[in-house]
Parts: sequence; C-alpha cells; structure tokens
Amino acid sequence: MENREALLEQIRRAYTARGKGALEALMAEFHQEAVFTLVGDQQALAVAGSALGHSQVKEGMTKFIDTFEFVERDILSELVDGDRAAVHSRVTVRFRPKNFLHKTDLLDLFRFKDGKIIELIEFADTALIGKMMS
Repeated sequence: MENREALLEQIRRAYTARGKGALEALMAEFHQEAVFTLVGDQQALAVAGSALGHSQVKEGMTKFIDTFEFVERDILSELVDGDRAAVHSRVTVRFRPKNFLHKTDLLDLFRFKDGKIIELIEFADTALIGKMMS
C-alpha cells in the first residue's frame, strides 16, 4: 500500500466519507490501532488532543461529524514519502450548532500500516475552532 497513488486514493476516500458524514466508511480506512491527534492546547480547546485505538477514534470522529460539517474541500498540495503523506486542504466548514460557515486551511499528516491509516495528525486553526464553539 506504499504506492503513492494508492495512498492518495485512500486519503480521498476518507475525505469523501468525512464530507458525507459517512462514519462507517470513514472508519473503514483506519487501522484498529489508529491514533488521531488534533494538534493544540487542551486547556485552550477541549477537543484538541489524541484519540488512541479504533473505538476512541470512532468516538472522536462521531463528535466531529455531528459538530462540524465539511461543506467543501479543495486539496492544495499532496506529498507522499514511503508510508507517510501530507495533505494541505482548504475547507469550508459549518459549525452545525450555530450554523456558522467559515473557510480555513488544514494540514493532515498521515502514516499507514497494513493498508490502513494508523496515524492522522491534523493541524487546524484552533483559535477559529474555539471561537466557533464559544
């Protein structure tokens, strides 16, 4: 699964599932021992931090899908090196509880194992997330 196009196709499947709110399809792309990290200070933003293992990642993704709708995603750049990939995206995101719509950039760092995403580290505008959630 270390083929560049195969890894990018898997990332696109995960992004498509996330955009549709299709939790099971999204989770099918993750390894059972997956780790998801939203980089940021947990004291400043409670949703920052890491989820360890498939069930915790699924729980976290459920909350994110329920709270933040990805209305549109434009992939600006993609880099693949062996079993790792980096994707810079510009997303239009809706904060569902208040129906706020914002455009922001994300940087996702992926690592793959056994044909699945074993690690996803996401860099987002945590100040914007905090503002939307306040």
